[in-house]
Amino acid sequence: MTHATEAEKAWARVRTSLRESAGARLFEQWLKPIELIPGEDRDTIRLALPSAFMTNWVRNHYADRLVLEFKQILPNVRTVQIETRAAARAPVVLAIEPAPVAAPVVEPEVLKPKPPEPAAEPIQVVMKFGVDPSLKPAPAVPVAAPVVMAVPAERPPLDPRYTFARFVVDPSNKVAFNAAKVLAEPGPVRFSPLFLHSGTGQGKTHLMHAIGHAFLEHNPHAIVLCMSAERFMYDFVASMRARDTHAFKQRLRGADLLLIDDLQFIAGKDATQEEFFHTVNEIMAAGKRLVISADRCPQALEGVEARIVSRMSVGLVADIKAPDLVLRRTILDRKLVDLPDMRVPTDVLDLLASRIHANIRELEGALNRVVAYAQLTGDTIDLDFAVATLGEVLRGAQKRVTIDEIQKLVSAHFELKPLDLISARRARAVARPRQIAMYLAKRLTTRSLPEIGRKFGGRDHSTVIHAVRKIEELRDSDRDIDAAVRVLMRELEG
Repeated sequence: MTHATEAEKAWARVRTSLRESAGARLFEQWLKPIELIPGEDRDTIRLALPSAFMTNWVRNHYADRLVLEFKQILPNVRTVQIETRAAARAPVVLAIEPAPVAAPVVEPEVLKPKPPEPAAEPIQVVMKFGVDPSLKPAPAVPVAAPVVMAVPAERPPLDPRYTFARFVVDPSNKVAFNAAKVLAEPGPVRFSPLFLHSGTGQGKTHLMHAIGHAFLEHNPHAIVLCMSAERFMYDFVASMRARDTHAFKQRLRGADLLLIDDLQFIAGKDATQEEFFHTVNEIMAAGKRLVISADRCPQALEGVEARIVSRMSVGLVADIKAPDLVLRRTILDRKLVDLPDMRVPTDVLDLLASRIHANIRELEGALNRVVAYAQLTGDTIDLDFAVATLGEVLRGAQKRVTIDEIQKLVSAHFELKPLDLISARRARAVARPRQIAMYLAKRLTTRSLPEIGRKFGGRDHSTVIHAVRKIEELRDSDRDIDAAVRVLMRELEG
């Protein structure tokens, strides 16, 4: 039984399992449109969806589940690639049988406005490999075979979303971004390795995949390998068990660009570190490109040998700092470009950017979740809908702000005493700051309306509701009030 047949049978079983666990409505909406892309790579299953938005949703919600489902049926599967259907067609051009080199080879070109001249492509292929152009097309059949076999065999599993054009640059990541672009440029290698480090979900993997895309764009026939340190370890151990470490070494050391993500996972693995050290030495000695990423700088990697740390420090070490509020907001705006049919209000985007501040991946996932829930329920996206949809996410990411802290900061901002906010005074100079403090208490704490009212001099919950609605109206019409609220929220959220 071929791998393609096994994959088809496995996919049928996975679909049945997903239908039972996800429920009919969710399955019909998101999972039923998934199609299996045939292939003979036993390590990888490729799935396609009809739109980029559906692809993003399935990646964010079902990527791990799909890997586990396929592994239970096909233990050799290590990766499940989820692509848009348009992107999935591209490799088909490379997989066409070489048998006549004439018109059938250029069959995909019929999508272009003008069909190509029948002899144009065969002449280019023949000239490329140095064969006399006067030869007839038929003898050129053996020459086309290397094109079909060599290119797809070394294509790394790069995410098509992760390119330099889609990376949002600001001072927190500018050095890492520029270094990545320089390393991907053709010509002599200016530095190697490039070591990228940051916390989880802040753009390391994005930059690594962008380097791979740009390098292949300049060098289409280059050998690029992209893997996690965990995958490096797994493949190395498998090669030792199969007594075929030579093939493993040749594969990695033959790469023109080697990308290793999450180096911290080989900490304490002595045999793996030994092989990793020699691989790094060979790549560097050959003047090739090497990119490593980790969650901390080389010197802070515990359980990693000093000689590896020394090699990592020889090239360029670039860190990516946690995104600030402006960058988080810009990232959400960029993300909305992928969702042209969805309208997300500004206050919802402001809420996400202000509450989810440590991890860009979580930030994008929160936006995807709000949009997906709106599509599934048919509800309009507004602030209340976002809070209800992301309740536990917002509470988990939120800095613990107390009403006492809010009262103290608001009174200082408006040059009042904290007692003024809980007093019975109704002068506008006191009433307006009190309403702002109530609004902030509703936005930034988990206290109920009656609890907030009690903290403001024993006021009724209806007074709190009126205050919240009043400040929401004033933020749309009064720039001074809106600016004051923004400043106070920034200070309270750190």
